[in-house]
Amino acid sequence: MKWSSVFTELLLLLVKSVYYIGESIYHMFVPLTEKSLADDIVLITGTGHGIGKCLAMQFAEVSSKVVCVDINAQSNAETAKEINAKWKGKAFAYTCDVSTLEKVRELGEKVEREVGTVTILVNNAGIMPCKPLEAHDEATIKKIFEVNVFAHFWMLDTFLPRMKALNNGHLVFLSSMAGIIGLKNLVPYCASKFAVRGLAEALTDECRVNGFTNLHFTSIFPYMVDTGLCKKPKIRFPSLLPLVTPEATAKEIISAVRRNLFEHSIPSSLLAFNNIFRCYPHKMALDLKDFMGSGVDAHDD
Repeated sequence: MKWSSVFTELLLLLVKSVYYIGESIYHMFVPLTEKSLADDIVLITGTGHGIGKCLAMQFAEVSSKVVCVDINAQSNAETAKEINAKWKGKAFAYTCDVSTLEKVRELGEKVEREVGTVTILVNNAGIMPCKPLEAHDEATIKKIFEVNVFAHFWMLDTFLPRMKALNNGHLVFLSSMAGIIGLKNLVPYCASKFAVRGLAEALTDECRVNGFTNLHFTSIFPYMVDTGLCKKPKIRFPSLLPLVTPEATAKEIISAVRRNLFEHSIPSSLLAFNNIFRCYPHKMALDLKDFMGSGVDAHDD
Protein backbone atom coordinates (compact mmCIF):
# COMPACT_ATOMS: atom_id res chain seq x y z
CA MET A 1 0.00 0.00 0.00
CA LYS A 2 1.30 3.42 -0.96
CA TRP A 3 0.45 5.82 1.84
CA SER A 4 0.89 8.81 -0.46
CA SER A 5 -1.89 7.45 -2.67
CA VAL A 6 -4.17 6.85 0.34
CA PHE A 7 -3.47 10.39 1.60
CA THR A 8 -4.33 11.82 -1.83
CA GLU A 9 -7.61 9.88 -1.89
CA LEU A 10 -8.50 11.07 1.62
CA LEU A 11 -7.77 14.67 0.68
CA LEU A 12 -9.93 14.35 -2.43
CA LEU A 13 -12.70 12.80 -0.32
CA LEU A 14 -12.59 15.74 2.11
CA VAL A 15 -12.73 18.26 -0.74
CA LYS A 16 -15.70 16.44 -2.27
CA SER A 17 -17.43 16.31 1.11
CA VAL A 18 -17.14 20.05 1.57
CA TYR A 19 -18.41 20.59 -1.97
CA TYR A 20 -21.42 18.28 -1.50
CA ILE A 21 -22.36 19.94 1.78
CA GLY A 22 -22.17 23.35 0.13
CA GLU A 23 -24.21 22.07 -2.81
CA SER A 24 -26.91 20.75 -0.47
CA ILE A 25 -27.10 24.06 1.41
CA TYR A 26 -27.32 25.94 -1.90
CA HIS A 27 -30.23 23.81 -3.08
CA MET A 28 -32.09 24.48 0.16
CA PHE A 29 -32.56 28.01 -1.20
CA VAL A 30 -32.32 27.39 -4.97
CA PRO A 31 -34.40 24.33 -5.94
CA LEU A 32 -33.14 21.89 -8.55
CA THR A 33 -34.48 22.37 -12.07
CA GLU A 34 -37.41 20.07 -12.83
CA LYS A 35 -37.00 17.88 -15.91
CA SER A 36 -39.70 17.46 -18.54
CA LEU A 37 -41.74 14.25 -18.46
CA ALA A 38 -43.51 14.85 -21.76
CA ASP A 39 -41.84 11.95 -23.59
CA ASP A 40 -42.13 9.43 -20.77
CA ILE A 41 -44.29 6.35 -20.43
CA VAL A 42 -45.14 6.06 -16.74
CA LEU A 43 -46.41 2.80 -15.26
CA ILE A 44 -48.07 3.17 -11.85
CA THR A 45 -49.40 0.35 -9.70
CA GLY A 46 -52.45 0.82 -7.49
CA THR A 47 -54.15 3.42 -9.66
CA GLY A 48 -57.71 2.48 -8.77
CA HIS A 49 -57.82 4.95 -5.88
CA GLY A 50 -55.81 7.11 -3.50
CA ILE A 51 -52.24 8.15 -4.22
CA GLY A 52 -52.00 5.97 -7.31
CA LYS A 53 -55.04 7.56 -8.94
CA CYS A 54 -53.79 11.06 -8.14
CA LEU A 55 -50.36 10.20 -9.54
CA ALA A 56 -51.94 8.96 -12.77
CA MET A 57 -53.97 12.15 -13.15
CA GLN A 58 -51.02 14.43 -12.42
CA PHE A 59 -48.53 12.59 -14.61
CA ALA A 60 -51.01 12.89 -17.48
CA GLU A 61 -51.34 16.59 -16.71
CA VAL A 62 -47.60 17.06 -17.38
CA SER A 63 -48.02 15.26 -20.75
CA SER A 64 -46.76 11.78 -19.83
CA LYS A 65 -48.42 8.65 -21.16
CA VAL A 66 -49.79 6.78 -18.15
CA VAL A 67 -50.12 3.01 -17.78
CA CYS A 68 -52.65 2.42 -15.01
CA VAL A 69 -52.32 -0.93 -13.21
CA ASP A 70 -54.61 -2.21 -10.47
CA ILE A 71 -56.17 -5.48 -9.34
CA ASN A 72 -59.60 -3.79 -9.33
CA ALA A 73 -60.59 -3.61 -12.99
CA GLN A 74 -63.60 -1.30 -12.49
CA SER A 75 -61.96 1.43 -10.45
CA ASN A 76 -58.83 1.28 -12.61
CA ALA A 77 -60.89 1.67 -15.80
CA GLU A 78 -62.63 4.67 -14.24
CA THR A 79 -59.25 6.30 -13.53
CA ALA A 80 -58.16 5.83 -17.14
CA LYS A 81 -61.52 7.09 -18.38
CA GLU A 82 -61.24 10.27 -16.30
CA ILE A 83 -57.74 10.91 -17.65
CA ASN A 84 -58.70 10.33 -21.28
CA ALA A 85 -61.72 12.62 -20.91
CA LYS A 86 -59.28 15.46 -20.12
CA TRP A 87 -56.21 14.36 -22.09
CA LYS A 88 -57.26 12.06 -24.92
CA GLY A 89 -55.10 9.00 -25.46
CA LYS A 90 -52.90 9.56 -22.41
CA ALA A 91 -54.07 6.64 -20.24
CA PHE A 92 -54.06 2.86 -20.70
CA ALA A 93 -55.68 0.57 -18.14
CA TYR A 94 -54.45 -2.93 -17.27
CA THR A 95 -55.77 -5.30 -14.62
CA CYS A 96 -53.04 -7.21 -12.82
CA ASP A 97 -52.26 -8.90 -9.51
CA VAL A 98 -48.77 -7.46 -9.06
CA SER A 99 -47.97 -9.94 -6.28
CA THR A 100 -47.71 -12.75 -8.87
CA LEU A 101 -44.60 -12.88 -11.07
CA GLU A 102 -46.27 -14.64 -14.00
CA LYS A 103 -49.06 -12.03 -14.12
CA VAL A 104 -46.55 -9.20 -14.03
CA ARG A 105 -44.53 -10.72 -16.87
CA GLU A 106 -47.71 -11.02 -18.97
CA LEU A 107 -48.44 -7.37 -18.15
CA GLY A 108 -44.95 -6.35 -19.27
CA GLU A 109 -45.36 -8.04 -22.65
CA LYS A 110 -48.75 -6.37 -23.23
CA VAL A 111 -47.53 -2.91 -22.24
CA GLU A 112 -44.40 -3.14 -24.41
CA ARG A 113 -46.49 -4.26 -27.38
CA GLU A 114 -49.48 -1.93 -26.96
CA VAL A 115 -47.99 1.23 -25.41
CA GLY A 116 -44.20 1.13 -25.61
CA THR A 117 -41.18 0.95 -23.33
CA VAL A 118 -41.85 2.05 -19.77
CA THR A 119 -39.37 4.79 -18.76
CA ILE A 120 -40.76 5.60 -15.29
CA LEU A 121 -41.93 2.83 -12.96
CA VAL A 122 -43.85 3.82 -9.83
CA ASN A 123 -44.32 0.95 -7.36
CA ASN A 124 -47.22 2.34 -5.36
CA ALA A 125 -49.58 -0.56 -4.59
CA GLY A 126 -49.73 -1.50 -0.93
CA ILE A 127 -51.90 -2.72 1.94
CA MET A 128 -51.80 -1.66 5.59
CA PRO A 129 -53.59 -3.79 8.22
CA CYS A 130 -53.51 -1.96 11.56
CA LYS A 131 -53.50 -4.29 14.58
CA PRO A 132 -51.09 -5.76 17.15
CA LEU A 133 -48.61 -8.33 15.88
CA GLU A 134 -50.32 -11.29 17.58
CA ALA A 135 -53.60 -10.36 15.88
CA HIS A 136 -52.04 -10.92 12.44
CA ASP A 137 -52.47 -14.42 11.07
CA GLU A 138 -50.04 -16.15 8.70
CA ALA A 139 -52.11 -15.37 5.60
CA THR A 140 -52.26 -11.65 6.40
CA ILE A 141 -48.51 -11.35 7.00
CA LYS A 142 -47.78 -13.21 3.76
CA LYS A 143 -50.18 -10.95 1.87
CA ILE A 144 -48.54 -7.80 3.26
CA PHE A 145 -45.16 -8.93 1.99
CA GLU A 146 -46.51 -10.22 -1.34
CA VAL A 147 -48.09 -6.85 -2.17
CA ASN A 148 -45.76 -4.43 -0.36
CA VAL A 149 -42.40 -6.11 -1.08
CA PHE A 150 -42.43 -9.03 -3.52
CA ALA A 151 -44.42 -7.00 -6.07
CA HIS A 152 -41.47 -4.60 -6.26
CA PHE A 153 -39.17 -7.49 -7.20
CA TRP A 154 -41.57 -8.78 -9.87
CA MET A 155 -41.98 -5.34 -11.40
CA LEU A 156 -38.20 -4.87 -11.41
CA ASP A 157 -37.71 -8.33 -12.94
CA THR A 158 -40.06 -7.33 -15.76
CA PHE A 159 -39.25 -3.68 -16.49
CA LEU A 160 -35.71 -3.01 -15.25
CA PRO A 161 -33.85 -5.07 -17.93
CA ARG A 162 -35.23 -2.88 -20.74
CA MET A 163 -34.28 0.28 -18.83
CA LYS A 164 -30.77 -1.10 -18.36
CA ALA A 165 -30.51 -1.96 -22.06
CA LEU A 166 -31.33 1.65 -22.91
CA ASN A 167 -29.48 3.07 -19.87
CA ASN A 168 -32.52 5.24 -19.35
CA GLY A 169 -35.27 5.16 -16.77
CA HIS A 170 -36.54 6.21 -13.38
CA LEU A 171 -37.66 3.87 -10.60
CA VAL A 172 -39.90 5.21 -7.84
CA PHE A 173 -40.34 3.24 -4.61
CA LEU A 174 -43.24 4.10 -2.31
CA SER A 175 -42.04 3.35 1.18
CA SER A 176 -43.37 5.23 4.20
CA MET A 177 -42.24 7.04 7.33
CA ALA A 178 -43.17 3.65 8.82
CA GLY A 179 -40.18 2.41 6.84
CA ILE A 180 -38.02 4.85 8.81
CA ILE A 181 -39.55 4.60 12.30
CA GLY A 182 -41.17 1.54 13.87
CA LEU A 183 -44.75 2.00 15.12
CA LYS A 184 -47.11 -0.11 17.22
CA ASN A 185 -50.05 -1.82 15.46
CA LEU A 186 -47.99 -1.74 12.23
CA VAL A 187 -45.26 -4.32 12.88
CA PRO A 188 -45.55 -6.35 9.62
CA TYR A 189 -46.32 -3.19 7.64
CA CYS A 190 -43.26 -1.41 9.05
CA ALA A 191 -41.12 -4.45 8.26
CA SER A 192 -42.36 -4.42 4.66
CA LYS A 193 -41.65 -0.71 4.23
CA PHE A 194 -38.19 -1.02 5.79
CA ALA A 195 -37.62 -3.77 3.20
CA VAL A 196 -38.62 -1.45 0.36
CA ARG A 197 -36.19 1.16 1.65
CA GLY A 198 -33.36 -1.40 1.73
CA LEU A 199 -34.24 -2.73 -1.72
CA ALA A 200 -34.15 0.75 -3.24
CA GLU A 201 -30.87 1.73 -1.59
CA ALA A 202 -29.08 -1.52 -2.51
CA LEU A 203 -30.35 -1.50 -6.10
CA THR A 204 -29.31 2.14 -6.52
CA ASP A 205 -25.79 1.28 -5.43
CA GLU A 206 -25.62 -1.83 -7.62
CA CYS A 207 -26.65 0.10 -10.74
CA ARG A 208 -24.30 2.98 -9.88
CA VAL A 209 -21.29 0.69 -9.49
CA ASN A 210 -22.17 -1.13 -12.72
CA GLY A 211 -22.19 2.09 -14.74
CA PHE A 212 -25.89 2.72 -15.36
CA THR A 213 -25.42 6.45 -15.09
CA ASN A 214 -28.77 7.47 -16.56
CA LEU A 215 -30.94 5.30 -14.32
CA HIS A 216 -32.51 7.33 -11.53
CA PHE A 217 -34.00 6.12 -8.26
CA THR A 218 -36.37 7.91 -5.90
CA SER A 219 -37.62 6.57 -2.55
CA ILE A 220 -40.70 8.25 -1.09
CA PHE A 221 -41.52 8.30 2.63
CA PRO A 222 -45.00 9.76 3.21
CA TYR A 223 -46.41 10.54 6.63
CA MET A 224 -50.04 9.46 7.16
CA VAL A 225 -52.02 10.01 3.97
CA ASP A 226 -55.81 10.29 3.95
CA THR A 227 -56.49 7.40 1.55
CA GLY A 228 -58.71 5.27 3.78
CA LEU A 229 -55.96 2.77 4.63
CA CYS A 230 -55.28 4.58 7.91
CA LYS A 231 -58.74 4.45 9.50
CA LYS A 232 -57.82 5.46 13.08
CA PRO A 233 -54.86 7.86 12.94
CA LYS A 234 -53.48 9.35 16.17
CA ILE A 235 -52.17 12.90 15.76
CA ARG A 236 -51.47 14.97 18.87
CA PHE A 237 -50.59 18.15 16.95
CA PRO A 238 -52.75 18.14 13.79
CA SER A 239 -51.84 21.72 12.92
CA LEU A 240 -48.16 20.73 12.91
CA LEU A 241 -48.49 17.29 11.25
CA PRO A 242 -51.92 17.00 9.63
CA LEU A 243 -53.07 14.08 7.54
CA VAL A 244 -51.69 14.59 4.03
CA THR A 245 -54.12 14.50 1.10
CA PRO A 246 -53.50 12.06 -1.78
CA GLU A 247 -53.43 15.02 -4.19
CA ALA A 248 -50.72 16.83 -2.25
CA THR A 249 -48.74 13.60 -1.86
CA ALA A 250 -48.85 12.92 -5.60
CA LYS A 251 -47.72 16.47 -6.35
CA GLU A 252 -44.72 16.06 -4.01
CA ILE A 253 -43.80 12.70 -5.55
CA ILE A 254 -43.86 14.03 -9.11
CA SER A 255 -41.76 17.04 -8.09
CA ALA A 256 -39.22 14.68 -6.48
CA VAL A 257 -39.10 12.61 -9.68
CA ARG A 258 -38.64 15.69 -11.83
CA ARG A 259 -35.72 16.79 -9.64
CA ASN A 260 -34.18 13.28 -9.60
CA LEU A 261 -34.16 13.24 -5.80
CA PHE A 262 -32.75 10.09 -4.21
CA GLU A 263 -35.18 10.20 -1.27
CA HIS A 264 -37.98 12.48 -0.17
CA SER A 265 -40.29 12.50 2.82
CA ILE A 266 -43.73 14.08 2.87
CA PRO A 267 -43.57 16.54 4.62
CA SER A 268 -40.00 17.07 3.46
CA SER A 269 -38.68 17.99 6.94
CA LEU A 270 -39.35 14.57 8.47
CA LEU A 271 -36.30 12.80 7.06
CA ALA A 272 -34.02 15.58 8.27
CA PHE A 273 -35.52 15.47 11.78
CA ASN A 274 -35.17 11.68 11.86
CA ASN A 275 -31.52 11.88 10.80
CA ILE A 276 -30.79 14.42 13.53
CA PHE A 277 -32.50 12.52 16.33
CA ARG A 278 -30.87 9.21 15.32
CA CYS A 279 -27.64 10.85 16.54
CA TYR A 280 -29.06 11.28 20.06
CA PRO A 281 -29.47 8.58 22.73
CA HIS A 282 -32.19 6.09 21.82
CA LYS A 283 -34.25 6.88 24.94
CA MET A 284 -34.38 10.55 23.95
CA ALA A 285 -35.69 9.64 20.50
CA LEU A 286 -38.37 7.45 22.10
CA ASP A 287 -39.41 10.26 24.43
CA LEU A 288 -39.73 12.62 21.46
CA LYS A 289 -41.87 10.08 19.60
CA ASP A 290 -44.12 9.73 22.66
CA PHE A 291 -44.35 13.52 22.96
CA MET A 292 -45.43 13.88 19.31
CA GLY A 293 -48.09 11.21 19.88
CA SER A 294 -48.41 10.14 16.25
CA GLY A 295 -49.42 6.62 15.25
CA VAL A 296 -52.45 4.47 14.51
CA ASP A 297 -54.96 2.68 16.69
CA ALA A 298 -55.83 -0.93 15.96
CA HIS A 299 -58.94 -1.61 13.89
CA ASP A 300 -60.60 -4.47 12.06
CA ASP A 301 -59.88 -4.83 8.32
